[in-house]
Amino acid sequence: MTYTDRTAAHTARRVLRREIAGTIGLLTDEHDFRVMRRYRSFTFDDHPTYLRHVEDVLRTRAAQGSHTTIALFDPEEYAAYCEETGLDPDAPSSRTRFTAELAATGPTVPYEGQPLTDVLPTLIDEAVRQATWEYAAALLARLGSCASCGQDLGVAAHHRAAALITRVIDTAPAGRRHLVCSVSAAPETLLAVLHADTQPDGSTHLDETELLEFTSVLALGLATHSPGGLVIRVGAPGTPDRVYGWRLRGYGLDPLTAGEVFDAYCTDTESGDLISPESNVDYCAPPDLEDDDHAQGHHH
Repeated sequence: MTYTDRTAAHTARRVLRREIAGTIGLLTDEHDFRVMRRYRSFTFDDHPTYLRHVEDVLRTRAAQGSHTTIALFDPEEYAAYCEETGLDPDAPSSRTRFTAELAATGPTVPYEGQPLTDVLPTLIDEAVRQATWEYAAALLARLGSCASCGQDLGVAAHHRAAALITRVIDTAPAGRRHLVCSVSAAPETLLAVLHADTQPDGSTHLDETELLEFTSVLALGLATHSPGGLVIRVGAPGTPDRVYGWRLRGYGLDPLTAGEVFDAYCTDTESGDLISPESNVDYCAPPDLEDDDHAQGHHH
């Protein structure tokens, strides 16, 4: 092979490497890091050093033009995966295979050259969002079918929630819309967020993943009659932000008064102490949803 041929081959391989996407499974906290240290093949001594090495690898790959996805590596899930598949958990190749599975099924975020400290909260938020949706979806699936009509109760609640969300968005003023739904479902409160911003052409932009998660959490609250609420904050240039909301009641939403919204936003949830209200924010009653389908549960 001539020098020219070797150079051409080297260049071709370099181009191909840039087109190979990669995934790194990240241990985001000290606890998970300590769990992984029980494996002899995991050679890092402390979490900060481990994170620095990960960031160096990510930056190098980004500088070479390679795309890398960061996945949340859960040691307990990894151990269960190895037990199910018969893999040796103390082998780097097993961690590689598990990480490849995470790329397809787990929470991930793309690395785009930002500091790793900025990536961690985003990755954790993604994991919480996915876990919330999976938990809500699992509970909805367990509701079974209506004894009277045979309709799937979870599906019916999902349709009901979707219709209510549509009404909330349609009746909201144009602008930046930030919706939050909370449902007190044992063992902890489920929280979902939805952004429904008005676009320049007057349409509303909705992220499909956010919408699915939000609808599932609201549907669970409706179907199980769990305590909860839905609050929306709308902002537009030159006007105060408007905040209003509803409580979950029966199979629908009951409006909160302006005073109730103010109390909810201006009271510390843990201590009960009053918090100073934000400036340039109006706490107000919600618009009429014109909801004529507000029965106290599944109905026909």
